[in-house]
Amino acid sequence: MAPALDLLPAKMRSTEARIVLLTIGLQESGLAHRRQIGGPARGLLQFEEVGVRGVLTHQVSRGYAAEVCAARHVVAVPIQVYDMLDKDDILAVALGRLLLWTDPRPLPAAGDVEGAWDLYTRTWRPGRSNRGDWDAHYEMARTTVGGG
Repeated sequence: MAPALDLLPAKMRSTEARIVLLTIGLQESGLAHRRQIGGPARGLLQFEEVGVRGVLTHQVSRGYAAEVCAARHVVAVPIQVYDMLDKDDILAVALGRLLLWTDPRPLPAAGDVEGAWDLYTRTWRPGRSNRGDWDAHYEMARTTVGGG
């Protein structure tokens, strides 16, 4: 995760961000599938093309997204970025952090599993998701990252 977050400003590299990103990876792909089984999402965080487009065009993330794309040698065009997500984990995680950055609310404090769930559902808008799995994934991520 560090190489991806190192492409972004220090204000985006918090423990809270790491916990939420790791939890999302566990929830979405089990950190095992870079292509969604039976669906269009790509990367360990399971982005769809519309999510990529959002990060590339949102007023608070587009400049950072362009810098990340340049650093990863990918043209900042939605379909080209989307096509790289299952091949470039650093790109995928950096874009995931930028998607969280587009949310106007502050990141939930480490240990705030409910706040993290709310952030996830607001930003990822998962079609099918199990809250019970989320809680276990959050605890694993919090323990791994070392927050709260």
